Amino acid sequence: MRRNVFRRQKKSKSKTYTHIGISSDVLLLHRLEDNLEMIKQLFHDCSDVVYRELTLQPHVQGVLIYIDGMVDSDMISDHALTPLLFRFGQQAVEPDTRIPNLLENGQSVSQVSEAKTVSEAVNAILTGNAVLLVQRFDRATILSVRGGTRRGVQEPNTESVIRGPREGFSENLRTNSALIRFRLKSPQLKMVPFVLGEHTQTNIALAYMEGLADPDVIKEVTARIKDIKIDGVLETGYLEELIEDDPYSPFPQVQYSERPDTIAGQLLEGRFVILVDGTPFALSGPVTAVQFLQASEDYYERYMIVNLIRWLRYIFLFISLLFPAIYVAVITYHHDMLPTNLIYTIAATREAIPFPALIEALIMEVAFEALREAGIRLPKTVGQAVSILGALVIGQAAVEAGIVSAPMVIIVSITGIASFTIPRFNFAITVRMLRFPIMILAGVFGLYGIIIAMMWIIMHMCSLRSFGVPYMSGFAPLNLNELKDTFLRVPWWKMNERPSTYTDQENRQRMATDMKPEPPTQGKKRI
Repeated sequence: MRRNVFRRQKKSKSKTYTHIGISSDVLLLHRLEDNLEMIKQLFHDCSDVVYRELTLQPHVQGVLIYIDGMVDSDMISDHALTPLLFRFGQQAVEPDTRIPNLLENGQSVSQVSEAKTVSEAVNAILTGNAVLLVQRFDRATILSVRGGTRRGVQEPNTESVIRGPREGFSENLRTNSALIRFRLKSPQLKMVPFVLGEHTQTNIALAYMEGLADPDVIKEVTARIKDIKIDGVLETGYLEELIEDDPYSPFPQVQYSERPDTIAGQLLEGRFVILVDGTPFALSGPVTAVQFLQASEDYYERYMIVNLIRWLRYIFLFISLLFPAIYVAVITYHHDMLPTNLIYTIAATREAIPFPALIEALIMEVAFEALREAGIRLPKTVGQAVSILGALVIGQAAVEAGIVSAPMVIIVSITGIASFTIPRFNFAITVRMLRFPIMILAGVFGLYGIIIAMMWIIMHMCSLRSFGVPYMSGFAPLNLNELKDTFLRVPWWKMNERPSTYTDQENRQRMATDMKPEPPTQGKKRI
């Protein structure tokens, strides 16, 4: 029987954040001048706030308030101003009785709502809506006219594939949620809204498939999100550090992706997804260690090709993590493990090197990481050229100057290439970071240091959890059913059940059990 153990319990009960100077219980008044004065005081020195004064009828004045650049100008003109100036003015209105009905029914905007307090009206303006204030009416009418210039749907840059969809998330929350809805056309897909950030008022959506996701996990992530009290949320990285189980672990406990197909696949497996307005990256959890070595393309190619690629990933994962440390340990303490001719060759290349193997490895690794970081930060047109040429020039110059040996340049180059085979960037960074302490232990204790480091890493990963789910799920605890999608990916017709660790136990079946294709009978053709 599976138990979800949620180790992290937040107990801080901070005050509720509101805009500075705004009290959440200040009601709007009947006098238009008083309401307008309160809002203008809050938006003083805000040149992008537009106050469009309207004469709805000879004795009915109004003001339409919105932020320039955050609204759709065409919608303001065609669906807000035109109905107000023409339809409203053609009807005789008694302000105290018929204004509410006329404001709601006389608009051609898709969404119309009311605000009773100053705080609600200001929040609506700040989120890209237009707010209409009318004389002798103690309510503000909120018109949904959000717009502005935002990046459209493009191919994701960080998760490119040869075979698969080319759509990627954008910075618009509703665009991202729609991209998921296009793939999961089911009312079971739920999206719970949240607003975080005292000053940013960032819209956030928690998505999950009702009936597939574990209710305990959904309750836990909902509680963690509600416990967040912060002045602003600009990216999903803010939330990742605030909701993970073990904040001191080097291993990522939440996965992020900018591919809608990847996120849809996570939802179908019973995971939750967090969408944040203003970023194209979506968070998903709970996660396991093997999940970071899986790419979305693994599920679009045939399983034999995928298995070959996965074997290469696991091999190069260990090369990226241990190759420099093994070289340092062997050269420093364990010469007898190498063939005699190879020992003579390495000794000849290291004869003029003034540094021990550990210092030599650290110099090259730091230089390689600096070149890689420089290549990322430089413009794309010159970034790759600078990183490649820099590595070649610096490596050749260092060898000729006698600072490092040629074998060390080869070791570091192979290690750098191996690190690029890890599909998930955050997991690759963890491997690159752990490489340095392992090298230091190898330089001090030899192969025993590498064994100590690997034992610590394995024990830490076995004790780690992601929203109550074991990080090494499938291996520890051992579950043969979940091994179908780890080192190997079995054919789709064998993966007829969802993972049991974070899926509702009553809805684990994902396809029929008799989906295996059968070859045609001998002598007959199948059409």
